[in-house]
Amino acid sequence: MMGLPTLEQMQFQHAATQLNALHAELIDDDRLEEWPDLFEENCRYSVISAENHNRSLNLAAVFCDSRGMLVDRIVSLRRANIFPAHSYRHILGPTRVKSTSGQIVTTQTNYVVLMTRNDGQTSIYNSGKYVDQIDVSGAASRFLSKTAIFDTHLIDTMMVRPI
Repeated sequence: MMGLPTLEQMQFQHAATQLNALHAELIDDDRLEEWPDLFEENCRYSVISAENHNRSLNLAAVFCDSRGMLVDRIVSLRRANIFPAHSYRHILGPTRVKSTSGQIVTTQTNYVVLMTRNDGQTSIYNSGKYVDQIDVSGAASRFLSKTAIFDTHLIDTMMVRPI
């Protein structure tokens, strides 16, 4: 969308910005059990390299196509996965509304995720952009789809938490 936004577009942008901020907060604060609630029941969450995305290759590092799969991912992270202790800190760029269709908003938000390990070492873990479809029709906006398109073709083997 080019030009000055309408009041409705500004409201959509505010709702999307708040939803993305909450997404990052829940991950960064290790409140992962709350994270699936940000998604519609029939949703899609994927983490894919820019290279695969740009070539329309549907080979994602992470792919979930329902809220139930998101819940399963968190349960396995808590109970089954073994990994060194670490935490994330998201830095989000401004959310931009790319298009609207009724109460469905497509947005893009640049992100950087820092990872701090237990030894105190902090490094850039992942960077890229989120491309989201958000349903803003209800009392609470929710993701219909959230795609994290990361800039590099390499990923850390510790991709256990959502991006």
